[in-house]
Amino acid sequence: MATAQKTAITLRGSVEIVTEFFGYSVNSILYQRGIYPPETFKKVSKYGLTMLVTTDAGLSDYLEQVLSQLSMWLIDRSVQKLVVVIAGQESGKTLERWVFDVRADKLPDGASVEARPEKELTSEIQAIIRQITASVTFLPLLDEACTFDLLVYTDTDVNVPSAWEESDPKYIAKSEEVKLRSFTTKIHKVDAAVSYLAEDD
Repeated sequence: MATAQKTAITLRGSVEIVTEFFGYSVNSILYQRGIYPPETFKKVSKYGLTMLVTTDAGLSDYLEQVLSQLSMWLIDRSVQKLVVVIAGQESGKTLERWVFDVRADKLPDGASVEARPEKELTSEIQAIIRQITASVTFLPLLDEACTFDLLVYTDTDVNVPSAWEESDPKYIAKSEEVKLRSFTTKIHKVDAAVSYLAEDD
């Protein structure tokens, strides 16, 4: 009987889940933090939530390229973290850093582990997305036009496409940090946090 079978998850399956999560998270951050106009987003249903994804062709292409490369690096288990940096357009100051730390189990190629119940995994991802949505209630107002950058921290020996460039980590000198929730596929564990420029007293 098929129903009695335990479902399994492979490294590739786990990478798909993590990459998709990053795509939706980045879209959510850009929408919630007003980096792109709200009318350039459309509603889609995912993780049992109403999510917003960009309809801006340039941004869509950029995110697709980054996520496709990220997914290759995740398969090689060479990604340590993905960071969404939000900076003031005029000041050039880093105002927020959304950090997603990635840890991967060293699973032999082609091996699989017993998958977690989908409901549990979805519930953990939902919790992070909800925190991103609620971020407007605790993060300082972004009172200047902002740009964003995606930084991928990889092991030093990975092949980096020529279109990618080295970047400084764009740390915030005086920052506050809010830890967000985490989720695990049993192969990858993703921890999330946001740090932001502390307001002067």
